[in-house]
Amino acid sequence: MTIKEILNAKDFSKNIVLSGWVKTKRGSKTVSFIALNDGSTVNNLQVVAEGPEFTDKLLKEITTGSAICVEGALVSSKGSEQAVEVVASKITVLGVANAEEYPLQPKKHSLDFLRENAHLRFRTNTFGSVFRIRHALAFAVHKFFNDNGFFNLHTPIITSADAEGAGEMFQVTSLDLERLPRDNNKNIDFKEDFFGAKTSLTVSGQLEAELGALGLGKVYTFGPTFRAENSNTSRHLSEFWMIEPEVAFANLADIINLAEKFLKYCIDYCIKNNYEDLKFLDAKMAEEEQKLKKELRSSMGLIEGLNFVLENKFACITYEEAIETLKKSKPNKKKKFKYIIEGFGADLQSEHERYLVEKKFKKPVIITDYPKNIKAFYMRMNDDNKTVGAMDILFPRIGEIVGGSQREERLEKLKSRMDEMHISKTDLWWYLETRKFGTCKHSGFGLGFERLVMFVTGMKNIRDVIPFPRTPQNAEF
Repeated sequence: MTIKEILNAKDFSKNIVLSGWVKTKRGSKTVSFIALNDGSTVNNLQVVAEGPEFTDKLLKEITTGSAICVEGALVSSKGSEQAVEVVASKITVLGVANAEEYPLQPKKHSLDFLRENAHLRFRTNTFGSVFRIRHALAFAVHKFFNDNGFFNLHTPIITSADAEGAGEMFQVTSLDLERLPRDNNKNIDFKEDFFGAKTSLTVSGQLEAELGALGLGKVYTFGPTFRAENSNTSRHLSEFWMIEPEVAFANLADIINLAEKFLKYCIDYCIKNNYEDLKFLDAKMAEEEQKLKKELRSSMGLIEGLNFVLENKFACITYEEAIETLKKSKPNKKKKFKYIIEGFGADLQSEHERYLVEKKFKKPVIITDYPKNIKAFYMRMNDDNKTVGAMDILFPRIGEIVGGSQREERLEKLKSRMDEMHISKTDLWWYLETRKFGTCKHSGFGLGFERLVMFVTGMKNIRDVIPFPRTPQNAEF
């Protein structure tokens, strides 16, 4: 039995066997109280060790971090902090943890310290909760799409296509870097490489997912993506996971409705299945918020913010309306924004997004119809020829969480846009052919999975919601 199952048990008639790691141990010469956790829940199980069979030698080996196996009787607890406890008849130490060397002592550790000890941080309450919730969200993603008739498509990790046109990609090669082959122009001859072309780790599975949607109808990808952007901040990773659905015969309004439905489903799933973890993280977030200046605190608690998303119909405004709202806002007029909004064409920052959600509309906000110059080549051109059928969804605390669009299905307009943005039509010939043979309207969106986990857990640094963060100058663990 897991500790989660034991804590909910009602049958006290039989002995049980369980294993876990020691969180704390306290007691006297005659009796010891051991807090045990096996990772199944944020809550510990109290083990009572009393009697001559629990020798001093044995008890000295039962230290914080050690792994033990306990046999004993499940009884109703006399203490006020737990409903049940285990009275041990036998304890076996499976793995010792030197108390002087073990980094995780029964005290609060900073998140920076735990990042430096990422190989052990899963054993802390905070990260146990975070990664149980991450699992629940991943399961909810697959369940939502499966229940709504989508097919999971595994798009390639190694690709010769740059979906974003940004060029910030990790190169993949089997060439000998000491003896690189050169062509007649002394350029690297990638025809000699393993794939016969210059290849990289993917930044997005979208373009390939579009191919799937234009034959299967509704598909989604959920896999790792990579960006060689030298941005060492709390909001960026070099390796992260993306969720990207693509839907044939769907316009922008259709994909907006899908995204709202999807987000609410995932959040609701976690509230229903991970409430103990959410309660723990809610209390932790509230404690940390008290240390901040009032103006830097979140406008609502963790669980309050989750219910805020569930209970409100998302507001929908155009980019132009958003710009006008921000221009007239007090923070902009009084130059409280770090990035002052001056007019159409401005790229919205997190501070602007949070203002619209938390101050102006007091609900999640969808912004549509962005200027074409700040969006990708594949987004459908609007009739005004200056904006595209794009949408971003903004949440409290984190700002943008979803970005999507109706895709440009008209061949000539797509070609023209690729020329404008210097995207190679030769490299993407296969993408263009989907607009030659049976083209139709279609739409999709992308959601950075770690952004969603950050919102649901209340963690402020993206490195704390992925098991092993990959960032500039860091690939440890």
